[in-house]
Amino acid sequence: MEFVIKLSQFLLSLSILIVLHELGHFIPAKLFKTRVEKFYLFFDVKFSLFKKKVGETVYGIGWLPLGGYVKIAGMIDESMDTEQMQGEPQPWEFRSKPAWQRLIIMLGGVLVNFILAFIIYIGMTFYYGQQYIANSDVKDGVWVINPVLEKAGLQNGDKIVRIDQTKIERFNDIQPQLALAKEVEVIRKGKDTVIKLPVNFIDQLLKTDHKALITLRIPFIISDIPAGSHNAKQLKKKDILKGFNGQPITYADELFAQLNTMKGKALAAVVERDGKEVPVQLNVNKEGKLGVAYAPMLPLDNLEKLGLYTVKSEEFSLWESIPIGIQMGIDQLTSYGKQLKAIFNPDTGAYKAVGGFGAIFNVFPSAWSWQVFWGITAFLSIMLGVMNLLPIPALDGGHVMFLLYEMISGRKPSDKFLERAQMVGFVILIALLVFANGNDLYKAIFK
Repeated sequence: MEFVIKLSQFLLSLSILIVLHELGHFIPAKLFKTRVEKFYLFFDVKFSLFKKKVGETVYGIGWLPLGGYVKIAGMIDESMDTEQMQGEPQPWEFRSKPAWQRLIIMLGGVLVNFILAFIIYIGMTFYYGQQYIANSDVKDGVWVINPVLEKAGLQNGDKIVRIDQTKIERFNDIQPQLALAKEVEVIRKGKDTVIKLPVNFIDQLLKTDHKALITLRIPFIISDIPAGSHNAKQLKKKDILKGFNGQPITYADELFAQLNTMKGKALAAVVERDGKEVPVQLNVNKEGKLGVAYAPMLPLDNLEKLGLYTVKSEEFSLWESIPIGIQMGIDQLTSYGKQLKAIFNPDTGAYKAVGGFGAIFNVFPSAWSWQVFWGITAFLSIMLGVMNLLPIPALDGGHVMFLLYEMISGRKPSDKFLERAQMVGFVILIALLVFANGNDLYKAIFK
């Protein structure tokens, strides 16, 4: 069932993005009286799942869910319909239109992608509002849960105040920025410390099984006691560890720091049970474990009830949501630009994180959440827009590159040149697809 839910979200998001992207090409083509011969969701290699001709356009759904396309008459595209290009240009063909009109047609898809992302973020801000923890309220710093980040120099209790040149206002903003950071400024024991992250930080992260980097520091709350646990008689579910080995314990990471040095020992401890502090004797086994499960994450409202953090909730009118949503889109666009820059720098090792359809599929959660779905769809829309703008022949960005050359130089590249460039671009795209999806396959088999 979880697979079906993930697949449904994946296909729905992909369908929305493809249809609207292609509409971005279709509408200006129609406005400029350019004939559109096909409008397809997914690729119709050999056959279609559905097709119907309305006017001069065949609308259909292909069976291969790797994208979609519009086939515009008189245009050298992925269909490589060179036979049509051998005839005399017709007034309703793409090649007969002024360069500025062709430019608008080619930019229409990516423009729709960016507009869609902004609209989604505006809608999410208006409908869901914003819930966050101010960074100033994280008084005892963060819990560093990734060994690579620890090796780089961050410690439990560090209060992160700046990542590169960005001052951190909200705790929620730390995780998305940290993986691509070059340096982090923290307050440690009252003193400012700047930590330089290694160039290959991303590469090191990819070699670990830890996905998260930091989290909020939370108490050690017992969530389960397995049958046969060596501390089953001393502890109960929902007990909160408040003291251990004569030392007060506020956060779970303080306990974990001690356990490895206490293997095989019996130690005095204090737990909070039903609002009262209860002394207990706990045994640490030879592996440095207490033999119980703890709650690694807590809902934000529980954190607030425990008096650890103040959770701020804000609601916005539609008018107020517009600049906030636009800024969210700009921030995501900037973040994705940094990701691309890292990918194209071999020293970072970020290219190893490039994924294909499997990676996109796994981004979606196994439980349906419209808020998460729309957030992922907005990000994928930005990603699709940026990727299509890359100056690779066969992508929108390749067509735009040649059109800009034509508009600046006053000389139009020959159809033969464009055909060859399209073939080169197609080979590059296939290579990128093989590499990205090959990465997915490698991770699925060996990790």
